[in-house]
Amino acid sequence: MSARAKPAPVPTPETQPYFDAAAEGELKIQRCLDCGKPFFYPRPCCPFCASDALEWITTSGRGTLYSYTINHRPAPGFEQDAPYAIAVVQLSEGPRMMANIVGIENTPDNLVLDMDVEVTFEKRGDVTIPQFRPAGREAI
Repeated sequence: MSARAKPAPVPTPETQPYFDAAAEGELKIQRCLDCGKPFFYPRPCCPFCASDALEWITTSGRGTLYSYTINHRPAPGFEQDAPYAIAVVQLSEGPRMMANIVGIENTPDNLVLDMDVEVTFEKRGDVTIPQFRPAGREAI
């Protein structure tokens, strides 16, 4: 039985700048020019005030582990990664985003809530996906 490739998202017009930035090693999110609030996931209008006056900003790539679950029954393509964490990361800029935690064994002892994390990137086919690792560690 051969290993499957991990699934990759298909960028849309709203998400293309996010994936273009990731391909360049940057984590970008949107910010409303009217109310000033940053947000994630990409969308055509502000979730706070409904303005369509938006800009893309480069984040620090830092955050904290807000929540997670450890998946022991891998989705197709993730068999080699199990068990793996599906996490919610609180970005330093405010918004939360889902990602995997990489670079450490995904156990409850290692995945400490509020631990500092930093972005790293994983290439999947033609798309680059932001992931997070404990801050100060090199990707393995």
